[in-house]
Amino acid sequence: MEFLSHPVTQKVIDQGFSYSKFVEFTEQLVRENRTTGSNQSEAYLEYTKMCLQRMRRWDKTAKVSPKIKKLVQSIQEAQVWLLITEAWCGDGSQSIPYLAKLAELNPKIELRIIMRDEFPEIMDAYLTHGARSIPKLVAFTRDLKVELFTWGPKPNYLLTRHKEYKHDSKGKSYKEFLEEIHLWYARNKNQDLESELLPLIQSTLL
Repeated sequence: MEFLSHPVTQKVIDQGFSYSKFVEFTEQLVRENRTTGSNQSEAYLEYTKMCLQRMRRWDKTAKVSPKIKKLVQSIQEAQVWLLITEAWCGDGSQSIPYLAKLAELNPKIELRIIMRDEFPEIMDAYLTHGARSIPKLVAFTRDLKVELFTWGPKPNYLLTRHKEYKHDSKGKSYKEFLEEIHLWYARNKNQDLESELLPLIQSTLL
């Protein structure tokens, strides 16, 4: 499907971080005791530190299955994968390292990461049920003329769990809910993420 006026331009891509530069940027933020976006509260500073720890851990432990590895390596036409996130985003820290490992499998994939609050017009083009939920992955052809697929902000299981929690917390605090979510990520080991990405990436080859 062609988009004649979507807000993603080559200038935006050029401003984005590679994954390694994003990790370095997050390390710098932690050293300077700050984070991205307007909320510089102690809570968000702590989220950023935790996100950095998670990314480092997934960099060492995340595994890509032979099935999706073969699929990604079969991509012949260049693609741009644009990730919208923030340094404090917990879901981003759980998913982005795996997405980066996929992109590294094929030189035809260019992964770029931008901050949500620095590009509101882009974020608003990719809302989830009307919300600026992150991370959000949007894949394009290299000339940016065709949007290939979108994914995010989290695996479908967690989208359902979050909706259920908002409807009825069953006495569970939000902190307890988040701990449950991150435990799920650790146990799931990106299996749901991979299963959701498989048909999306496959669709770009048709």
